[in-house]
Amino acid sequence: MKTDADYPLQQVLPPEVLVGSHAAWGHYRQYPVFSRPWLLGRAWLFCGMSALLATLTGTVTGLSTRDGWFGLYYAAVQFAFFCLFTMLAPVMATWVRHRGWPARRERRAVVAAVLLGIALGVAMDIVVSAHIRELVHAHGLQRTPPPDLGPVLNAARSFLELIGLAILHALLGGGLALPAYFSERRRWEEHRHARELEAMAASVREADLRLGVLQAQVEPHFLFNTLASVRALVRQDPAQAEAALDALVAFLRTAIPRLRDDHRLLSTLGQQLDICTSYLAVMQVRTGGRLSWTVRVEEALRGLPFPPALLITLVENAVKHGIEPRPGPGRVEIDASAEGGDLVVRVLDDGAGLKPGLGSGMGLANVREQLAHRFGRRASLRLQPREGGGVVAMIALERSALEEAGT
Repeated sequence: MKTDADYPLQQVLPPEVLVGSHAAWGHYRQYPVFSRPWLLGRAWLFCGMSALLATLTGTVTGLSTRDGWFGLYYAAVQFAFFCLFTMLAPVMATWVRHRGWPARRERRAVVAAVLLGIALGVAMDIVVSAHIRELVHAHGLQRTPPPDLGPVLNAARSFLELIGLAILHALLGGGLALPAYFSERRRWEEHRHARELEAMAASVREADLRLGVLQAQVEPHFLFNTLASVRALVRQDPAQAEAALDALVAFLRTAIPRLRDDHRLLSTLGQQLDICTSYLAVMQVRTGGRLSWTVRVEEALRGLPFPPALLITLVENAVKHGIEPRPGPGRVEIDASAEGGDLVVRVLDDGAGLKPGLGSGMGLANVREQLAHRFGRRASLRLQPREGGGVVAMIALERSALEEAGT
């Protein structure tokens, strides 16, 4: 349940939320309805109007009764009553709004406060009006009584007068502020939602940029080192040099079209596996044949949507941190299978094993970030030691999430 903890009650509303008047008399409407600045501005406006009205009626009453003190008293009563009935409900609603209650509870309490304030205002109006009539009568000013229409019509007239009085109090006593309050809350929620979407879009743009950089990095040092190996092999073993060049060309033919694709879109598992096998073929030649590899995947899974640039990162890590640091033969295995409702892809090596800091590199950080960005908690990456030596890197994705992302 959301609260109004982030609702700036003491600040001017942002332009996307503000619909209040920019005129001097409506300046208070630039603040949230039932906030302290709004209440203070409304009090200045309504009590100022009350002072003018009370001064006018007090002057007329004093001249009519030829009693200046009575006119002054009459004006004071009118002023106090008008201020009270126009501000009672807003004061109560403002008190509610500053409690910091959950949104639903606050809305209900604000409505109750306004209705209660209006009801109290009507009751006070009846009492004060009766008191004023007695004072006026005592000073010799008679009011022409309404004609007697009979019990039924008299009751109906009294009821209509009460309804009219209630409507007047609702209009001037804070009732009109209720629709403004709910409208403002709706616009504020829309504004907050728009800000969240904008922040999310900025995060997506940043994540897409990182992914684009990651995809554009076909490891320049990998290419340079491969070409350097070919150059060294040209004189020593031309056939091996030719095999290395063939493997490199095959890798680039597979990888470069994928790099040209929109990196925000999903590739397929089969396409990513092809990139990985081409890369492993190059590394097999570069390592003089000491690297071997296998790929195990059900044919039905190759067409599943799959995030680009992630699987190759795990394979590169397996070769770079697992196979290359250890002398002797090494093996990398890629295994993709359906397990329950998940697609599970494992990259296994029998290399040097997990070392401190191995799981915190930039490449793996990008993998985790992209999985979180695309699938949230419906995807995960785990690294763990492999029985007998080496590392197992595993990506688990809900197939439903992949299918939704691919549509």
